[in-house]
Amino acid sequence: MQVISDILPLREQRRQWQIEGKVIGFVPTMGNLHEGHLGLVQEAKKHCDVVVVSIFVNPMQFGPNEDLDAYPRTLENDKKSLEALGVTTLFTPKVDDIYARGLEQQTFVEVPGLSYMICGASRPGHFRGVATIVCKLFNMVQPNHAFFGEKDFQQLQIIKGMVHDLSMNLTVHGVPTKREEDGLAMSSRNNYLTPEERAIAPKIYANIVGLGEEVRKGRRDFLALIAEYKGKLNAVGFKVDYIEIRSADTLLHPSHEETKLVVLVAAFLGKTRLIDNIQVDLS
Repeated sequence: MQVISDILPLREQRRQWQIEGKVIGFVPTMGNLHEGHLGLVQEAKKHCDVVVVSIFVNPMQFGPNEDLDAYPRTLENDKKSLEALGVTTLFTPKVDDIYARGLEQQTFVEVPGLSYMICGASRPGHFRGVATIVCKLFNMVQPNHAFFGEKDFQQLQIIKGMVHDLSMNLTVHGVPTKREEDGLAMSSRNNYLTPEERAIAPKIYANIVGLGEEVRKGRRDFLALIAEYKGKLNAVGFKVDYIEIRSADTLLHPSHEETKLVVLVAAFLGKTRLIDNIQVDLS
């Protein structure tokens, strides 16, 4: 596995792959890799001749009171995990190269509508930071395929929207959420949980599964259903940011005829903000 930190040698390598007719897969990450990230790499290997993984903790997507400085950085362990999977190239750009003029002067990308709702309402500017860095990385790597986890369902829809709107020549793949044995969605932020919080954390998934089952059985009083499940999560120690039932295609509030839904949740457990979702197909 080659490790590249600068844009110029990455572009030279990309040009060589193009000459050789290679299909390029890309998995952008912020590092501190877990089995969920490695599952994206394995999926990329099914579709592509070469796989590029980036590790970059993106300051543009962190709010002023969020955990940028505390975000876990485990580069040496990450390298070993990626090498064991046969990753072709690890790209580790530096902040000064990505944002050479500083964050305040940086041209940004923003997907309207989708970026302002749900998580976007709770974290203003977050999805602007996500769309901007993903757009920049796509321009640097120029992949044929890119792979993202469905755990960040809203992020996935925003990236698909950006790729469509900006006429980018690549295919975005959503990969199902990887979970611990007790159902908790794998996330780097799970490392922040105390042992007591970790024991409670799987209830976030259990409750949205329960909510989804009620929808499958025919309940359509969504506001009452959401209030009920917020109460259940708050009662076991969460501080719920939101629970939403939305169209899986548009993330808008669903019509009565809608058959593909998604249940999305964000909740604090102590200082840790956990997100999760499940898709509910009524067709």
